[in-house]
Amino acid sequence: MVLNSIEKLLEKYDNAETTLQEEAQLRAYFASNDVAPHLESYKSLFVYFANTQQEAFTKDVPLNTKKKSNFYQWISVAAAAVIMLGIMLPQMWNSSKYSEEEIEMYNKTKNALAFMSSNFNEGVSSLNVLEMASNNLNAGIYKANFIKEFGKTTNKFLK
Repeated sequence: MVLNSIEKLLEKYDNAETTLQEEAQLRAYFASNDVAPHLESYKSLFVYFANTQQEAFTKDVPLNTKKKSNFYQWISVAAAAVIMLGIMLPQMWNSSKYSEEEIEMYNKTKNALAFMSSNFNEGVSSLNVLEMASNNLNAGIYKANFIKEFGKTTNKFLK
């Protein structure tokens, strides 16, 4: 009867459905010397768990108590200040608006990019038509294979 209940507990253990009390029963059973021969493979598992549960880390971990320099923190503050000055100073010195030539060049570039974009979109729509034609062609080839198989079967039947 005990062996039958141990086998049921092992099945529950394999399915991860055991409680802590049931696992304690399994550990106690496999810690004893009278384990059934067909359950010997589980004994090494539970003995391993029992041994590793008693292990402890005993090495001392030294704490690094040296005072760290604030040098790196000040470098990061200085770098942020340089970046801010690099952004702000040119805007303060050059407070004038854009020149007419710069505005004209900007508008020409904007129009050229819009033209390229519209042509690109037309090309993409053409590719969508080709993709649809390719899909229809593949469907036709697939259906033609059915006719080919039908022809083979008909030839066999007629022979």
